[in-house]
Amino acid sequence: MAAASEVPKLKLNNGAEMPAIALGTFLGFDQNGPVKSENKHLRDVVMEAIDVGYRHFDTATIYNTEDEVGEAINMKIRDGKVKREDVFVTTKLWNTQHKREQVTEALKTSLEKLGLDYVDLYLMHWPLGLNDDYTHSSVDFMETWRGLEDVVNQGLAKGIGVSNFNEDQIRRVLTEGNIKPAVLQIEIHPQIIQTDLVSYAQSQGLVVMGYSPLGSLVMRFGMMFPGPRVDDPKLVKIAQKYGKSTPQVVLRWLVDRNIVPVAKTTNPKRLRENINIFDFTLEKSEMEDINQYDSKKRYTQPSFWQNHPYYPFEKVDNPIADPFIKKN
Repeated sequence: MAAASEVPKLKLNNGAEMPAIALGTFLGFDQNGPVKSENKHLRDVVMEAIDVGYRHFDTATIYNTEDEVGEAINMKIRDGKVKREDVFVTTKLWNTQHKREQVTEALKTSLEKLGLDYVDLYLMHWPLGLNDDYTHSSVDFMETWRGLEDVVNQGLAKGIGVSNFNEDQIRRVLTEGNIKPAVLQIEIHPQIIQTDLVSYAQSQGLVVMGYSPLGSLVMRFGMMFPGPRVDDPKLVKIAQKYGKSTPQVVLRWLVDRNIVPVAKTTNPKRLRENINIFDFTLEKSEMEDINQYDSKKRYTQPSFWQNHPYYPFEKVDNPIADPFIKKN
């Protein structure tokens, strides 16, 4: 089991240090919208995560988990287990609050839910803005970026960054912004290794965070998707060599690319397993073997937004319905 002191940190371009693995707190969606934690289960998971060494927690306005994440952190602070400065908290701005004047108020609302005075990282969740009724907003994401710069200047966020941006969009923020983004968070797993985008972001001084890091190894949306499984022979061979599990090997594959995995689990065994990846390093040939699974398969592809001018991904022929709109 990793102690907090054993989890390395990556230096951000604002001088802060980010722990090299984050616990994701997105619980998914059902017919009523974001899945809500029951009986403070997520709070208890975050508290246990702190006990086993996690110091980086990833949430977002749309996840509807900020309250329990913050409650857990504050309980551990009061217990003397951690200090505020020991914990790195990432949250994200939702698409319906992209006007510059909305950004500060959105973060203040998040901070109130978290019970914190500041977040360590505030991300623009998507480059595209939406109106309250989820029709497409014409707000330019650079206007939104000015709002993120405002929260840094007000001391509400230590650092800011972007999520689900493509290379052209990142380049525009770098060119036109006054504060350089510290982080890019994107989907990365063996089915979508994103080599070019990762290389570009890292070459520009951004630390990359990878969500859905286990790809096809785990169930998504109640089903298994094509790709390697936990019993994949190639992954099993690597795992046996290091005395690890195949999910640990895949998480280490991200770490060895200087990518911070956002590993999501509420299972106590997996919570411990996911953080126990800092006592081995993959060989170059093993990294290349895992790269061979790349099929450019996205699990997060909101094609219901694909006609938005700032949609960051390739378009598909049969867009799906928008799950963010509450069904009556």
